[in-house]
Amino acid sequence: MEKFLESGILALLAALALPQVGLAAVFLVALVSATLLPLGSEPAVFLLVKSDPSMFWPAIAVATLGNTLGGAISWWMGYGAEAAYEHARHKKPPNPRALSWLSKFGAKACLLSWLPLVGDPLCAVAGWLKLPFWPCVAYMAVGKFMRYVVMTAALVWVFPP
Repeated sequence: MEKFLESGILALLAALALPQVGLAAVFLVALVSATLLPLGSEPAVFLLVKSDPSMFWPAIAVATLGNTLGGAISWWMGYGAEAAYEHARHKKPPNPRALSWLSKFGAKACLLSWLPLVGDPLCAVAGWLKLPFWPCVAYMAVGKFMRYVVMTAALVWVFPP
């Protein structure tokens, strides 16, 4: 059983190897990393760009799309969690300081969705507060795009191909 599991994991890793799959792997990693799962997508983007520097802008675009879609999924998860909470409790949850701060700034707060540790939960809280979906997604996309451009350019500058 252990050999079977090990060979299965090795086969999965081989299937997702960046040189073979490229943009599809970057999209998948970026999407998953934008949910509440602890995964970073910057190494995948950097490795693709490092292996083929002409892929800089396509990798940034695909990573931004995947990460924004993952943020939108987190928004819907927060929206659903709040609806379930209201249904179970039959009342609105208390509005602590962080929630009131987010309510004050509204969808614009989703510009911070690129931040490590707090960015992904921020998207879910935006859904919990029922902030407008499309403006939240637009602000998420801008923040995530800027993060990928800055992080990937910095890594390419420090570790040139």
